[in-house]
Amino acid sequence: MAHDDGYPRDLLKVLAAWAMVHEAADVAWKGAVARGATTAPGEGGTDGFVDALAALVDAEKDRLVAALEAGAAPEPAAAEPTGELRGTLEALRFEVAEVRGRLESLQASVDALLARGEG
Repeated sequence: MAHDDGYPRDLLKVLAAWAMVHEAADVAWKGAVARGATTAPGEGGTDGFVDALAALVDAEKDRLVAALEAGAAPEPAAAEPTGELRGTLEALRFEVAEVRGRLESLQASVDALLARGEG
């Protein structure tokens, strides 16, 4: 594999960086699932909420994997939620939007630090 034009080496760096991010995200996900499995509802504020949600999603993923391995077709999507579930989903949407805002703020901070380091 020739490296005289720099392209393959750069591609390898990009793929290596992607693999590092993927591994870090995987570790963070597993940590959130583990913490969420031991978090009582309403405990831990926003972080506890996100961890508990991760544990719920992971449990649902495990059920889906088991159903698919057993040859069962996935369940069709449910109708629009009503009542208490609707309120819970609205609260979840709010929390997710808040987390998204925090992530965007962190990304902006990281970008600014990188720009300062390069300049």
